[in-house]
Amino acid sequence: MSNNPADTNDREMIEKTVQHYIDGAISGKGDEMKPAFHADATIYGYVGDDLFAGPIQGLYDWNDNNGAATELEARIADIDIVGTVATVRLELDNWTGNKFTDLFNLLKVDGEWKIMNKVFHHHA
Repeated sequence: MSNNPADTNDREMIEKTVQHYIDGAISGKGDEMKPAFHADATIYGYVGDDLFAGPIQGLYDWNDNNGAATELEARIADIDIVGTVATVRLELDNWTGNKFTDLFNLLKVDGEWKIMNKVFHHHA
C-alpha cells in the first residue's frame, strides 16, 4: 500500500462509493445503490445455472424485490488502484441467506469513482 496522499484519498472515495451499494443492500432499496454505479454499468454472474446479465437496473430491480438484508455482513477484501481505474473485491455474507463475492471495476469519472461493471459469484 502506498503512502501517497492521493492514493489514500482515492481509497477513501472508493470505500464511500462501495458503501452506497452496501447501504442499498441493507435497506433493500435499489435507489440507494444508484450513486455507486455509472448510469451505463453492467452486471454479470450466475445464480445456480441461470446467468444474471445486463444493465445494472436488473440489480436494482432484484434488490427491490429481495427486500432488506438487515443481517448483511460486508467486507472489502481488496482495493487495487491504478490512476483512474480500480478494482474492488467485496465479500458479502447473509444477504437474505445468500453469500456473494462481488468484483467491481471502477472508473474515476469527473472526479468521482463509479462502478462500471459488477461480476459476482453466488456461493451455493
